[in-house]
Amino acid sequence: MWIYDEKELDESLIDDYIGFVYIITNLTNNKKYIGKKLFKSTRSKKVKGKTRRKRVIKETDWKKYWGSNEELKEDVKKLGESNFQRKILNLCKTKGECNYFEAKHQFVNEVLENDDWYNGHIWVRVHKKHINPK
Repeated sequence: MWIYDEKELDESLIDDYIGFVYIITNLTNNKKYIGKKLFKSTRSKKVKGKTRRKRVIKETDWKKYWGSNEELKEDVKKLGESNFQRKILNLCKTKGECNYFEAKHQFVNEVLENDDWYNGHIWVRVHKKHINPK
C-alpha cells in the first residue's frame, strides 16, 4: 500500500499525474530510500505487416514496486513487506518534475552522507522548464 497525504493513496488521483517521488522506510531500523516511479510506460511495438511501429501505453508495476536498490529489495524480502512503509512525497505531472523532486529530496536529506539511507547515488538531469513550464 502507498500512503499519500497521511492516508492510503486514492487511485482516482493518478489520472492527472505521470508519476511520483516516494520514500520507503524500514520500520525495524529506520533506514530509508528516496526514489521515483512512473504510473505508466510508453513502448513501441512493431505491428505485423506494417513498416511503422505503434506506441503502446501500459501501466507499470508501481503497486508492487519496492525501489531499484538491491539492498532495500533484499531487506524487504528478508524482513517482509509489513516491516516497511511506502509513502508518496510528490505526485508529478511530468518526468522532469519527477527527476527534479527526487533529486531535491535526496539532496535536502543528504542521502549520500550517512548510512541511514539505502541510496547509493544521485542521478539527475533537470533544467528550468521541467519545473516551470510555459
